[in-house]
Order: sequence, then structure tokens, then C-alpha cells
Amino acid sequence: MDEEPKVIPVLEEELVTGRREVKTGSVRVQKRVDQQVKRVESALLHDDVEVRRVAVNKVVAEAPKIRQEGETIIVPVMQEELVITKRLVLKEELHVVHRRTKERVSQDITLERERAIVERLDAQGRVITSPDKTGAVSDDTMATEAQRKSRRRSVDA
Repeated sequence: MDEEPKVIPVLEEELVTGRREVKTGSVRVQKRVDQQVKRVESALLHDDVEVRRVAVNKVVAEAPKIRQEGETIIVPVMQEELVITKRLVLKEELHVVHRRTKERVSQDITLERERAIVERLDAQGRVITSPDKTGAVSDDTMATEAQRKSRRRSVDA
């Protein structure tokens, strides 16, 4: 008979160690202040200082030093003042001499004059009227022409 081989497991135990916190109790801390009144006597010193301003307004050559007279300390307070002296000084004189002279001068000058030539045209652009031979047009003619042109523009528009 053929028997199948049997498998027998071999086991081994291992030890695993560890730790964990376990609360087994707690502590409460309180703070209380007890007061007790005791009388204490002591000597204290304090100083009073009086400052008086005494106007002197005296010109001095150099600054006085701090000095003491009895229980009073004197501290000089200085101020510089600018002293300006004003005086009249003649610096120079201006001597002005007036002379008049006459001189003849000749010079060529170009003068310009404008003139307008106004011509009236018909619908085909032909000249209807022409100015006089001098090319001058009287103010009345120019005004009349301007009025006609203005009327013509308003009709065209």
C-alpha cells in the first residue's frame, strides 16, 4: 500500500515584549495664599528740589562754570546772540553823461499790399462779370459777391 507521507507541523513560540502606560492614579496640586498683617516701621528719606530761574542778561567774555553757594547750585544757561552792525559805505559812484547826436540813415524796405479779384461764374464755370481794369473791386461789389456765395451754399446744402 502506498501511503502518502504525512506532514507534521513544527511550531515554535516567540516571546514579544512591550509596554504600555496604565493610569493607576493622579495627583492634584493646589496653591493657597495665606495673609498675615504685620506692622513694620522704617525711616525713609526724600529730597525736595526747588528750581528758580533768575534772569541775568549780561554779556560775558566766556561761559561761567557751575558753582555752589551754600545749599544752592547755580547752573549758568548760555545763549549766543548774533550781533550785526549796520553802517553806510560809499562803494562807487556812477557818472552818467548824456550826449545827443543826429545821423541820417537810408534803407530799402519792401512793402506788401494785397488785393482781391472777384469774378462771378455761371453754372458752367464761365466768367459772367469781370473786375475793372485795375483788378480792384469795390467793397459793395465784394459784399454782394459774398452774399451771393453764401446764398448759393445754403441752396446747395
